Amino acid sequence: MEVKYIKAFGTQAAEAPLEQLNINRRKPTPNDVEIEILYCGVCHSDLHTARNEWHGTVYPCVPGHEIVGKIVSVGEHVTKFKAGDLAGVGCMVDSCQECEYCREDLEQYCINVATQTYNSPDKHLNTQTFGGYSESIVVDEKFVLRVPDNLDLAAVAPLLCAGITTYSPLKHWNVGPGQKVGVIGLGGLGHMAVKIAKAMGAEVIVFTTSPSKVEDAKRLGADAVVLSKDADKMQQYAGKLHFILDAVSAEHDINTYLNLLRVDGSLVLVGAPEQPLPIAAFSLIPARRSFSGSMIGGIAETQEMLDFCGKHNIVSDIEMISLQEINNAYDRLLKGDVKYRFVIDMASLKK
Repeated sequence: MEVKYIKAFGTQAAEAPLEQLNINRRKPTPNDVEIEILYCGVCHSDLHTARNEWHGTVYPCVPGHEIVGKIVSVGEHVTKFKAGDLAGVGCMVDSCQECEYCREDLEQYCINVATQTYNSPDKHLNTQTFGGYSESIVVDEKFVLRVPDNLDLAAVAPLLCAGITTYSPLKHWNVGPGQKVGVIGLGGLGHMAVKIAKAMGAEVIVFTTSPSKVEDAKRLGADAVVLSKDADKMQQYAGKLHFILDAVSAEHDINTYLNLLRVDGSLVLVGAPEQPLPIAAFSLIPARRSFSGSMIGGIAETQEMLDFCGKHNIVSDIEMISLQEINNAYDRLLKGDVKYRFVIDMASLKK
């Protein structure tokens, strides 16, 4: 297969900083879309993978799966896109497209494992995939998304991961008017959950350990903010919530939050704590509560999310950085020092 070499930012080892390097991309096949990357969000998964914290990283590694840009060319069989269109690419760039889940538009749960945007086997080049910290990307049109043209393009980028990771469970569990919805943690995921749940018509209550985030949560649309260390305030919501989205990746007492659910309420985990979370049987049994997990959505649902955000003028709160600042951004990310998503201006790669 023909390839071309492009500039990117990546790392050669878990302990090494990210730096400029060259990677190869396939030249577009008849079903491919070639996208010049304009902005790429920085997800915590990027850091985990670059530093091999989830194990299994293949080096060199080029992270980035919150990609927006402009289409520069399309293959002869492409029907949905044309050169000049704005487009997005999220966490997947392929799947088997044949298993029962792929046929149900649930490619994220592909039985044969979806091809991730980076650090995943690349069936075209027999290497690993490289992500969005790069000049361009070539993707099968089935995994390319239309981007609303009424939204700030840079602030759209995090919707491709943080947006769909929160939209998917909120939609699946039928969040809407008349419901009290809790959001645990106000970070990259949590702040998107607040905006989306509010736009769905729910009453939104944010739970945080940080007094400094109270006013910000209200600015983002929260109807109430509870400091989770305030036992009396927590008790006011005992048995009251229909749904809770847990976006915390650190160790925390999940039973405290399960007890806030009403009968048939659900708590869904989208954060990924490193250690298992102990769950008491009687946090679930007496009220027929459910404890579940969720990841990103399929391609159709991701497009639905983008259209929903376009309709409701929802984007991420971002801090723009250059690629040359990425190592410092990773250090800040570990400290939670960002409101609420770093986005890379890919024009910096040309410097």
